[in-house]
Amino acid sequence: MVDYNGRMGSVYVAGRGMQPAEVRRWTSAFATYLPQRRPLDVLDLGSGTGRLSPGLAEEFQGRVYGVEPSDRMRAAAQQHPAVTYLSGSAEQIPLPEASVDAVLMFLSFHHFPDQLQALREVHRVLRPGGVALLRSQFSDVMPDLFWYEYFPSARAVDAAMYVSVGEAKALATEAGLVPDEDVVRITAEEPRTFSESYQRLSHRAFSTFEYLPEDEVGPGFERFAADAEQDPDRLMPVYSATMLVLRRPS
Repeated sequence: MVDYNGRMGSVYVAGRGMQPAEVRRWTSAFATYLPQRRPLDVLDLGSGTGRLSPGLAEEFQGRVYGVEPSDRMRAAAQQHPAVTYLSGSAEQIPLPEASVDAVLMFLSFHHFPDQLQALREVHRVLRPGGVALLRSQFSDVMPDLFWYEYFPSARAVDAAMYVSVGEAKALATEAGLVPDEDVVRITAEEPRTFSESYQRLSHRAFSTFEYLPEDEVGPGFERFAADAEQDPDRLMPVYSATMLVLRRPS
């Protein structure tokens, strides 16, 4: 398990922060799959530093609950009058039954030790007709990230962290949630330059780097830095993000 009370907690904001425009693009994309009525109460499950939580409050105009087990991540979370951050786990969500209209799991699902129990808890806290958005990578639809070329083991390490689309759907179904048939693809990031991409990755705020051998990480970043210095302004690829939509029956 990645320790977000340790090194990762100290670098996460620098390495994984979002600009306001990017947050708005994400929350606008989420709104496509949620009821049109307002307000909607939302659970940001595995909220981390709250990079999306205030934006969810602005978009959906209801209460937002950010549940995050890491004390360090919660301490760094972005504050908002409509957002309440709570210490808790996905397997034991500190909210009453049928208390929210939507649950967002944004790149947090692979960190849940018991994914089935977590989805059962998501079902419990959702109101009937509520929607859970599972924004994750999936082992069978992995993107071919450009920076994998610098770290030969990275793609396999990443794929091993995630379940397949079919496995995620099966877990959701067993938990009482109904998955939409198709995987949603969202493009919310702006292109970054080679230099910006290197600076962002150099913080090693991705779980991938916690599992790579150090004798691969050091030389990989040396080559990455050298290439970024030679062509700093080249725009790097933008990859679509994958998401499953899970619904609690009415």
